[in-house]
Amino acid sequence: MFLSRVYYGIAYFIVLIWEIIKSTLSMCGVICKGSYNPQVINIETELKREISQTFLANSITLTPGTLTVDLDSENQILKVAVITPRDAKDVIPFEPYIKGMFE
Repeated sequence: MFLSRVYYGIAYFIVLIWEIIKSTLSMCGVICKGSYNPQVINIETELKREISQTFLANSITLTPGTLTVDLDSENQILKVAVITPRDAKDVIPFEPYIKGMFE
């Protein structure tokens, strides 16, 4: 059990760093082209514990071009501001790793 949590923690860190790098490069292109279209989207999460949801919200905010505006823990919904329209699953690629660490 402990080793699987460690595995998910390491995998989460690698995926988070990769997503930050990808998003930074993407945002550079969007800003240079001036093709941004800010939106606020609701993202349903399968994470049930508040610590997991908070960790996911902070991870989203660390990624350039996204900002978690609100977290509804009871309904498992995050309200996220994005600079360019995206699919909800593209905003939370690290959710399975957080689930493996905390749930």
